[in-house]
Amino acid sequence: MRNIPNYDLYGESARPPWYDAFNFEWIVERSRPNGWHIAAHRHDALLQILYIRRGSGHVLIESEKLTIEAPCLILLPAQTVHGFVFSPEIDGLVITAAQRALESISKAVSPGLVPVLQHPALISVRPAVGERTLMPLFDLLEQEFRGSARGHIAAGMSLMIALFVQVARLTDAASSAGATVNDRRAAQIKRLRELITAHVREHQPIDFYAEKLRVTTTQLGRICREELGHSPLSLVNDQLIREAQRDLVYSGSSIKQIAHALGFEDAAYFSRYFRKQTGVTPKEFQAAAHRDLSLN
Repeated sequence: MRNIPNYDLYGESARPPWYDAFNFEWIVERSRPNGWHIAAHRHDALLQILYIRRGSGHVLIESEKLTIEAPCLILLPAQTVHGFVFSPEIDGLVITAAQRALESISKAVSPGLVPVLQHPALISVRPAVGERTLMPLFDLLEQEFRGSARGHIAAGMSLMIALFVQVARLTDAASSAGATVNDRRAAQIKRLRELITAHVREHQPIDFYAEKLRVTTTQLGRICREELGHSPLSLVNDQLIREAQRDLVYSGSSIKQIAHALGFEDAAYFSRYFRKQTGVTPKEFQAAAHRDLSLN
């Protein structure tokens, strides 16, 4: 991942993952100046959802190249490597929002949406559904983004939740058409992510997650490597670091208290672990984060 550009929006320097963000733009605004080609990149903390009304092209999602057939939705969670080649007649929009904020709201109002937010997808949309159900939501989202009325960010994020309810319904409809091996694996990955989120502070062994999923540890490792290109342990480490970063920035607790809250008995070991995963110590990360926040 170190060689993949990490952007806030495409071509713009990435901001730290604790910033909230909500952005609406038409695809042509950014793709035309780039020759209809958006090179592979990722967003550290931002989720994107695209709605393609007309036109064609290809989307790269991790290592898979998929054909864009309008109308369709493209969902790209934070840290998903992606790129595009659009036809000049492309007509569509892209919404960018803070992944963590959306997940927090979803956990409070509809926990079943969280896995939908965490899995990249290309979803076919029937034209009638797109125009009668999705476009009214997108129109409202654009109004909130373009305007400056009180609470426009909160209103935009609420509309995003309503949008993802519709995405979940479309996903459910597609799943009901019949499960394949890939469908089952996607479901297993979603469930694994849920389990990791729920138990990461307990420092459970990989055997624990395999047992919950009713597969062997070897099978779980193969599924993760083939579907995600990462081991189950790396998924656990990534989630634990995200939790640590959030606590270091927002909690106001000491590093020792944060270490214990994350399940580390020894703060020194937590510091070594954090530095191994991120390249900086918790204290260095916290100081830089607070300094950045104070300047914005």
